[in-house]
Amino acid sequence: MKLIDRLERHLGFLAIPNLTLFIVIGQAIGMFLGMSQHPLIDQWYLIGAQALQGEYHRLVMFIFLPPGFGILVMFALYLFLMMGTALENQWGRFRYTLYVLIAYFSTIAVAFILPEQVMTSAYIGGSVFLAFAWLYPEFELLLFFVLPVKIKYLAWITWAGYLLTLASGDATARLLVLSSILNFVLFFGVDIYHRIRWGHRTMKTTATRIKAKSQAFHRCAICGVTEKEDKKIDFRICSQCDGTLEYCENHLHNHEHRGSHAPVDEIEESS
Repeated sequence: MKLIDRLERHLGFLAIPNLTLFIVIGQAIGMFLGMSQHPLIDQWYLIGAQALQGEYHRLVMFIFLPPGFGILVMFALYLFLMMGTALENQWGRFRYTLYVLIAYFSTIAVAFILPEQVMTSAYIGGSVFLAFAWLYPEFELLLFFVLPVKIKYLAWITWAGYLLTLASGDATARLLVLSSILNFVLFFGVDIYHRIRWGHRTMKTTATRIKAKSQAFHRCAICGVTEKEDKKIDFRICSQCDGTLEYCENHLHNHEHRGSHAPVDEIEESS
């Protein structure tokens, strides 16, 4: 984020206040135009080939295309407004504006790479959703206004769909997915890397602790019994043997002493 801090010091004046509200108002207008089947809405879709022919308004107007034209789109616009406003409050105006602009320009880049592909603002809204889910994973949504679902589960489903597309989709679909997650990777890639490293270290430490707990602490040098096999049995270290050899209560006084501390008569007998 040091690069973003430097950019903010020099370009902070370019931040757009209430950017999400501005987009939502435009999409609400687009929704009503689409519901009324107004021919003007056809000029809002981003098609690279037509933009190259001079229809430059498409480079701007596509961001105001709503995710659909049904009545439920109002709920989608409300969620987008809520999530975008939360991100703006969390990051500040400049960082949120930069996040949206990266998605905006990556969408335009794909439109020029695939000039016949019809582009909308769907992936921009999707990237805002993924960022919000990353920062507020425990936030609950009422699915179909009834079923409470934590937003992280919806994000997992989204990521699963993206990974499936990257694995089995065609070149066009893969390019669209990559462009849609570019800003997310740029903003959260380092954080994800550190979380993965921390998770791996935690799993390794946990595995070591579990392994240590499963190993016996006391073991009889004669019969090999441990406290894992019999928790009531008592273990002692023999004072007449070298080292720290332990013996169970059955063999503490019934074993051959080892080392220089063994009694003389026992050493002579063994020799």
